Amino acid sequence: MTLCEYKMLSDDDQYDTVLAKGKFLDIVIEGNSKFVLYAIDKFFVEVIWDTEKDEIIGKGQFKEGDNLDKYSNVPKEI
Repeated sequence: MTLCEYKMLSDDDQYDTVLAKGKFLDIVIEGNSKFVLYAIDKFFVEVIWDTEKDEIIGKGQFKEGDNLDKYSNVPKEI
């Protein structure tokens, strides 16, 4: 799956794809937010949780860049 194909999915299908096909890589906690990083083929998906409400508040997808910098244990390329 390419990043473009992933972005064309509905939000629900994107979440389903992350959980079914994503490889868990790392978690970073900043304040009341938990950022969970997954890899799908050659891109990353970051799922953002509100830890107080214990619910997903957003997600992002990227191949590289500043969003990846907070995950120090993850290589810049996959």
